[in-house]
Amino acid sequence: MLAPRPAATLKASGRAFAQISEFHPELTAFRRDLHAHPELGFEEVYTGARVKEALERCGVDEIHAGIGKTGLVGIIKGRQSSSGKMIGLRADMDALLMTEHNDFAWKSSRSGLMHGCGHDGHTAMLVGAARYLAATRNFDGTAVLIFQPGEEGFAGARVMIEDGLFDRFPVQAVYGMHNWPSMKPGTVGINAGPMMAAADRITIDITGRGGHGAHAYMTVDPVLVAGHIITAVQSIVSRNVKPNDSAVISLCAMHAGDLGAMSVVPGKATLVGTVRTFSPDVQDMVEKRLHELCGAIALGFGATASVNYERIYPATINSDKEAIFAGDVAEALLGADHVVRDMEPSMGAEDFSFMLQVKPGAYMRIGQGAENGIGSCFLHNSRYDFNDDILPLGAALHAGLAEQFMPLSTTR
Repeated sequence: MLAPRPAATLKASGRAFAQISEFHPELTAFRRDLHAHPELGFEEVYTGARVKEALERCGVDEIHAGIGKTGLVGIIKGRQSSSGKMIGLRADMDALLMTEHNDFAWKSSRSGLMHGCGHDGHTAMLVGAARYLAATRNFDGTAVLIFQPGEEGFAGARVMIEDGLFDRFPVQAVYGMHNWPSMKPGTVGINAGPMMAAADRITIDITGRGGHGAHAYMTVDPVLVAGHIITAVQSIVSRNVKPNDSAVISLCAMHAGDLGAMSVVPGKATLVGTVRTFSPDVQDMVEKRLHELCGAIALGFGATASVNYERIYPATINSDKEAIFAGDVAEALLGADHVVRDMEPSMGAEDFSFMLQVKPGAYMRIGQGAENGIGSCFLHNSRYDFNDDILPLGAALHAGLAEQFMPLSTTR
């Protein structure tokens, strides 16, 4: 049974939320401005400039730009420094290569680009936390605010790490969060263990022998081979993965021949898809079976097949101690009834995983799907928008992590 949270912790959480709520309209305006000016990974020039300007106005102690190309780090020192502690709080900044179909005033002003995953909201929440933490400094240590570029397929977290992020700012733990439209506002989900799956890309190149469709017996049809591979690879999950493990293999695109050439059997076909797993052992097994199965099927038809397996993002695995701590912080802010501590993992992927490979930490989901429809459209949808109502909550959650990770000493 969990021990009750100290009254002082509950009071501090409420105070942070109340103070941040006072500048909720400014956070909303900031978020909507970012939404109107989306930028792809490593192109976040406008976004970075707006974040830098906001951090300067907040009065943070240091701003370090250009980490991981377009990444920024803000440093806020607490009222005390005797603990020597340092916490990392991360928000992603980039948008998606997709066309927005909303019609509100702050819709994307850039054709073919859209904040379809809420990174504008994540950035605004961390800016809100910066403003509160810099004003109050009710902690003993250093808060490291990480504004990360290129989460959407560019591995910006890895690039920041390779650029010396944690060498320059050796945090003891790092935390991140993502809005979740299928959860109600005022709720937080977390799990001590897997939160997001590994994301791998597979490309299967099939080589046959082209020819006339009327004389198919003279060809080795790669389209036929592709059809058998598409069906057969699903047996890897159903017959090779243990039922209590998880894996997804999705072949999502195929290219073969010419749509204008109805009677030409092509010489080649290509399949592209993704593999999602949580366990490295399952990941290794799936890769091995794909090579074996695709090669054998192609051989059976007189063709050849090669599999290129690219490991893009590792699984996002929360460390136990840090996940419990983050749940406690959320509970102090929201109450136990609004914190899900056994959150079901998602087969989606997240490059925060690179940070969790080198530092203890936890990744949370913050609900944003209101019953009136605001924020309920799921991620990567052309009509998605971040729910501005949760901005103070997300900012207060970031702030609470810092204050409770590095509490002020009661003795002098």
